[in-house]
Amino acid sequence: MATCPECDAEIEVDEFDVDKGDLISCPDCGTNLEVTGTSPVELEPADDDDDDEDDDDRDEEDDDFEEEGDEIDEGDDEESNGEDWEE
Repeated sequence: MATCPECDAEIEVDEFDVDKGDLISCPDCGTNLEVTGTSPVELEPADDDDDDEDDDDRDEEDDDFEEEGDEIDEGDDEESNGEDWEE
């Protein structure tokens, strides 16, 4: 058994089923928790800031890719019209 550091709810966690660094969620309050110890099981609120920053970086990369893709598509349109090739 472990205790949620946010709402003090008892969480049934078998120390043999988890490893240090694993993430679990409190069934009562929904807080994401990180296993910081296994004998006995100790939990701390998970640091979600890193995940949010990674998501922001991926979104910016997707935007850059779409912009580059748009430029390439425009070039393909000119070639497919055949305007430059007719002489």
